[in-house]
Amino acid sequence: MRTKLTTVVFGALALPFLAGCATKGFVRKELATQRTSIDSSFASGMAMERSERMAGDSALRGDIQMLRRDLDSLRTEFSVKITALENGMQFAMPVNFAFDDATVRSEDMAALDKFAEVVQRHYAGSKITVEGFADPAGSTRYNLRLSKQRAESVKSYLTEKGIAEVAAIGFGESRQVVQGAERDEPGAEKNRRVVFVVESRGDAGVAIVEQPGN
Repeated sequence: MRTKLTTVVFGALALPFLAGCATKGFVRKELATQRTSIDSSFASGMAMERSERMAGDSALRGDIQMLRRDLDSLRTEFSVKITALENGMQFAMPVNFAFDDATVRSEDMAALDKFAEVVQRHYAGSKITVEGFADPAGSTRYNLRLSKQRAESVKSYLTEKGIAEVAAIGFGESRQVVQGAERDEPGAEKNRRVVFVVESRGDAGVAIVEQPGN
């Protein structure tokens, strides 16, 4: 009788312990399951992030390659001289004007079209400033007015090509490419030119496009 009683008492005392063990085992199993799920989700998230980053890097490389192709096209097709600046790039383009004239020449339109294409593709949202110049023939005041008219003519052309934010300014006979050359003298046409300054928004750089012209 005592043995049975002892067995009953021991069994009664063991029930909470066994229940506790069962509970702990269940908790451990649940924690393991959740940990596996979390690890799987984390790994999946890392894989997704890596995939997105690789896709972004690939897209960036594609953009850079396209920019290089466009710049090479400007060099080879239009003899554009491109120089890197601290805050952008300078483009010396062969866009010039006849003496005492502010009309955009038909032979220069292809170069302007390509420039507009590059700006729209790689410098969207940028402010374009067209700087006009003249050769030293005529008075300082007249040359300032003529150089501004040239800048305005090019501004109108670029606006028609879809570039929205364009400003025009005239510098007259300052910053001559060939010092003192005027009218029909050798190099005078290089003084009759426009220069494009591209001021990009945000982190983008500034691109300057210089072109010979009066």
